[in-house]
Amino acid sequence: MDHTHHHSHPMATPTSGGHDHGGGAGGGTGGHEGHMGMVMTFYFGYHNVELLFSGLVINSPGEMVAACIGVFLLAILYEGLKIGREVLLRRSQVNVRYNSMPLPGSDGTVLMETHKTVGQRMLSPAHFLQTFLHIIQVAVSYILMLVFMTYNAYLCIAVALGAGMGYFLFSWRKAVVVDITEHCH
Repeated sequence: MDHTHHHSHPMATPTSGGHDHGGGAGGGTGGHEGHMGMVMTFYFGYHNVELLFSGLVINSPGEMVAACIGVFLLAILYEGLKIGREVLLRRSQVNVRYNSMPLPGSDGTVLMETHKTVGQRMLSPAHFLQTFLHIIQVAVSYILMLVFMTYNAYLCIAVALGAGMGYFLFSWRKAVVVDITEHCH
């Protein structure tokens, strides 16, 4: 049997000049032209920056600004989704039960500690909505991770600032658990 035809397929080899990360406006510099190897260092650049898809390539400062604004808004959306899901969960809780148990106090008295147990029905519109929002949240989180993995410093900063802004805008609505049986000594 002749197997020589199996050796005739050309194999892609990484390019050698592919990691020029300069940000200058000079012809062709500032991106990472050789896309065969993965860039593993942060860089400030705006030429030939692939963003999520091979056809979505940033080649100018204006395109980079637009991409950063989009990534910033996506990170805000992600934080809003996280907090929004918590708020929806609190509103849709059912099967509230209170469990009380006596605890001996330090001075011989008996204190009652109460725990609130809540649940949610599996086949309810609220749970289906939570499931749908969870899918969106996971997808957005992976998109943001992939944006960060471009190692483009502008895009990474946009992700971090968007997450911070989203936290600032939405975290104040987050539930805070206060134990009313806790005593200060």
